[in-house]
Amino acid sequence: MKNLLKSFILLAVLLIEFPSFANQAPDDFAKSGISIGVVVEDLNKSLDFYLNVIGMVKTGEFSVDADKSKELGLSNGNRFDVKVLKLENSENAPEWKLMSFGKKANHPKQNYVPDDTGIQYITIFVKSMKPFLERIKKHDVKMLGKTPSMLDETRQFVLVQDPDGNFIELIGPK
Repeated sequence: MKNLLKSFILLAVLLIEFPSFANQAPDDFAKSGISIGVVVEDLNKSLDFYLNVIGMVKTGEFSVDADKSKELGLSNGNRFDVKVLKLENSENAPEWKLMSFGKKANHPKQNYVPDDTGIQYITIFVKSMKPFLERIKKHDVKMLGKTPSMLDETRQFVLVQDPDGNFIELIGPK
């Protein structure tokens, strides 16, 4: 009992003296979600895919003029429009921001996740795979691998690519 008490006291001292020991993120962030900007070749085609196949909702849009884009270091003076999408229209939901500079990618379209570096895929957890499979079929989107495939007794996995080759994993009940 005495050793157990000593252990608890030591743990309490460590947590007070070394708060990072507790694995807590600092209170530096205004939002708990991360917004991701995706540069696409054809904004309308990608918008159609994410809205009508994946089922995201458009929650906003904005433009960045050429001078501001250069000032911010986002481009060498290119104006661009951004469409903001989310899985649900709530303030802290992560943002998927689509933008286009009207040009083709400098790298080949990926066939598999390890074909390139950088962000290669996103995972979306769904309540039911049925509506996604219906929309995938309706919009003639190719499923990759041998998907849909069962991950375990209850969860199904589907892998597709957006029009620019970004991989989208869908995981949820059949």
